[in-house]
Amino acid sequence: MPNIKSAEKRVEIAKKNNLRNRAKKSEISTYVKKFKKAIAEKDIANAESLYAKVASLLDVASKNNIIHSNSASRKKAHFAKLLSDAKNA
Repeated sequence: MPNIKSAEKRVEIAKKNNLRNRAKKSEISTYVKKFKKAIAEKDIANAESLYAKVASLLDVASKNNIIHSNSASRKKAHFAKLLSDAKNA
């Protein structure tokens, strides 16, 4: 337990940040699951709109340091390839 008042405040702030970051990551993973399901069901139109949403969420998360920027870029490239392969198949 922190003994200094500022350290107590930092603990509270860290808890709030952790909750916010977990919520954002959970939202990203929900849309990723929806995207992959649309790809599996060959629903290209829905997959395209979901890809735009996932890419946007990843960009915002990387901008706010919730996930690393390279991780966001790698995931976007992976999902773009999945979408491209689904279109061409």
